[in-house]
Amino acid sequence: MATRVMFVHLKTGHGTDRGPAWISWVRFNRTWKTAYWHGLTLRRFPGLIDANFYDVATQDEYWLSGPRRDRGDTRYSNIQPIVDDDVRGVYQAFLDGSPLPGRERG
Repeated sequence: MATRVMFVHLKTGHGTDRGPAWISWVRFNRTWKTAYWHGLTLRRFPGLIDANFYDVATQDEYWLSGPRRDRGDTRYSNIQPIVDDDVRGVYQAFLDGSPLPGRERG
């Protein structure tokens, strides 16, 4: 399984880009259609309006994407994500200019 540092944003139950967000390690299956994060199983579904994954257990919708160096990860708000402790060093190195693990070539 591929593991990547990702921006994860909960969309369900919140106004546009107002839900909580995280910078976390996310594991993906071989086809990149299933993500495993914080004990949840998220499935990719391209037909969602404001999200690209949903929780198979609760149907909550999430937006997953690579983090941005300018920290402008949301489109319509300035929500600051919670950075998980186990990714803090890698994320700070990324903000300082280093590539993310697994994305050394872009």
